[in-house]
Amino acid sequence: MYSSSQPSIARAAVLLFILAPTPVLGDPAQQLQQLLDDAWQFGMEEHPEFATHTGDHRYNDRLTKVSLADEQRRTEARAEFHDRAMAIDADALSGLDRINLALFKRQLTDDIAEHRFLSHLTPVSNRGGFHIEFPELPRDVPLRTVQDYDNYTARLRAFGAQADGNIELMREGVRRGVTMPAVILEGWEESVDPHIVDDPEESLLFGPFKEFPNTFSAEDKERLAAAGSDAIAQVVSPAYARFKRFMADEYVPNCRTNIGASALPDGRDFYRHRVRRFTTLDLTPEEVHQRGLSEVARIRGEMEAIVQQVEFEGDLQAFFEHLRTDPQYYAKTPKELLAECSYLLKKIDGQLPKLFGRLPRTPYGLREIPSYIAPKTTCAYYQPPAGDGAQAGFFCLNTYNLPSRPLYALEALSLHEAVPGHHLQIALQQEMEGLPNFRKYSGFTAYVEGWALYAERLGKEIDCYQDPYSDFGRLSMEMWRACRLVIDTGMHFQGWTRQRAIEFMSQNSALSEHNIRAEVDRYIGWPGQALGYKIGELKIRDLRAEAEERLGKDFDVRAFHDAVLETGAVPLDVLEEHISEWLDSQGAG
Repeated sequence: MYSSSQPSIARAAVLLFILAPTPVLGDPAQQLQQLLDDAWQFGMEEHPEFATHTGDHRYNDRLTKVSLADEQRRTEARAEFHDRAMAIDADALSGLDRINLALFKRQLTDDIAEHRFLSHLTPVSNRGGFHIEFPELPRDVPLRTVQDYDNYTARLRAFGAQADGNIELMREGVRRGVTMPAVILEGWEESVDPHIVDDPEESLLFGPFKEFPNTFSAEDKERLAAAGSDAIAQVVSPAYARFKRFMADEYVPNCRTNIGASALPDGRDFYRHRVRRFTTLDLTPEEVHQRGLSEVARIRGEMEAIVQQVEFEGDLQAFFEHLRTDPQYYAKTPKELLAECSYLLKKIDGQLPKLFGRLPRTPYGLREIPSYIAPKTTCAYYQPPAGDGAQAGFFCLNTYNLPSRPLYALEALSLHEAVPGHHLQIALQQEMEGLPNFRKYSGFTAYVEGWALYAERLGKEIDCYQDPYSDFGRLSMEMWRACRLVIDTGMHFQGWTRQRAIEFMSQNSALSEHNIRAEVDRYIGWPGQALGYKIGELKIRDLRAEAEERLGKDFDVRAFHDAVLETGAVPLDVLEEHISEWLDSQGAG
């Protein structure tokens, strides 16, 4: 999963396209360039954390302002901004500029719809939100100079206002009947309590003040540590305490008891919008549901073939139970899991030139998911590199509850999150010359996650999955994504209960009970997002099949993959048109 879990960057990448109109003279290409430049600058000012991520450090002492008034102001600007974009003569633009304008307007249209459906009133879920993201601050900002530390302390002091702003949004959500389902917030205290401390030095956010660069003077070290301690004691810890009281006294008791998005105001239209947004195709929930059932049936057939191959005495359900409970399939320590993952990643690295003509320059690393979020989050996610090259990309692996982290699925997971999945695709995108910034640092779920799921299958072409159990792990991961098409549409559009969704996943995958519950709760809290994976992968596989048929013996998998990746993340219909043009340029019959 692409984390941009993590939501703050993902939101900023969407919300940066907000700008009050400014009259622009000149030809359409100049108008578009001015528009993109203005919008980017506006986005940097509006979302300082995102600016830092992209390598723009002008606002390193600020946090994003959050309130109902801020949301309304941005929404009004979007409406004016939309008029400015629509005024550009698209027919007078070059091919690339036409695509840039179309994607710009498309993302803006989605943003306007999200506000209309009141999505901004649910900024916190069981696995994401300001309270979960903020403790990652020491990893996300530069801490090399005295000024960097002063900026970091300024952001600690700004946290109180940001927390209060999120409370304001959620309080309005309660008033208007737009809340998270209560069932997925069980255990929410685990992500809040660690940050309410009596001693500031016990806070995770105090970490940078425990070890300064050697170039700092003793006086600077003392001053900075005192300022950081005071900010945590006077602002950060009290803000978390206020948020905890709000959650306990006001929010959770008033959360809705139903789980489906259809129960929200205009909920069925909202979910239809989410299906189109996250698949980037004009699909209905019913069509997605049926496609999911078809994929589940196909994958079950391939799973049963492996059960026969290994001569297991029992049916598929018994094999699932065997995989879930036999200790031989699980690491005994976090270090063992991380070591096995590291070995697999280096093995895969050496095979990449067989599949790609272009590889990214930016490196990636492996790190554990922080303990304060690990129990509630997924098995792994990817954090993209910083835009200025100051930080690599990271494959974040969950080492919590090791009996739920099977080694036989680790190969597919590594292919998805690192290479040739998220890291390869996102790093290449950020390194592209001539791509507007808004496209370098944002994406479409169906493309980004569809590519990563497609990458899991690519392991079969570079000597992965030599063990039938590892190949079963690949199928289990694919089944997981196919089940999403059924479960997400089932719960949000067809009235499925949470328990029915859990049972469907249990009957069709080898995922542990812990992972199944965590995943189902993720789909409940993030309607539609999980549809992008399988829909995107199916489209890329269809495009490859077409290329293989049309090019015949001249098909080159490296050239095909380079063609798919050279657009950066785009909607699937745009990708289809691009590959069609690429095939024509190859002289395909």
